[in-house]
Amino acid sequence: MTATLHTTSTTAAAPETTNPATAKLPAAALGVTRVVVSFLFVLHGFVGLFGAFGGVDGHGGTIDPLSWPGGWASLIHVVAGALVGIGLFTRPAALLCSGAMAYAYFTVHQPLAVFPIPNGGEPAALYSWIFLLIGILGSGAFALDALRKRR
Repeated sequence: MTATLHTTSTTAAAPETTNPATAKLPAAALGVTRVVVSFLFVLHGFVGLFGAFGGVDGHGGTIDPLSWPGGWASLIHVVAGALVGIGLFTRPAALLCSGAMAYAYFTVHQPLAVFPIPNGGEPAALYSWIFLLIGILGSGAFALDALRKRR
């Protein structure tokens, strides 16, 4: 019985040819994700600050904007979320949003149960990780940061 030995080639692979049409897709995908996620995030802030979509109690109730932590969280949702959405000061604003959601997860949701589904913290966890990703990668396409950097 003979065994066949498979080896991999040590020669460098041919460089991939970059299609101009697909070269811009990662930045566009990141930009669209940034806009959609931040829009949804801002809507959460409108719930707390303005009682939109039934408010915090289902009857249009709001949170005092300077109360801790709910009011400050709602302000971060609206202000930092809008900055991320338009792509202005994207990285610091996204990191602030990420930290706010991590704080919300660990102080509000995690004490109820270990995992996000039973403790209701899945949105907070997702927002935290997505905003962290945006904070690391930058704004992508369709951002005012690009105009600011050109000046």
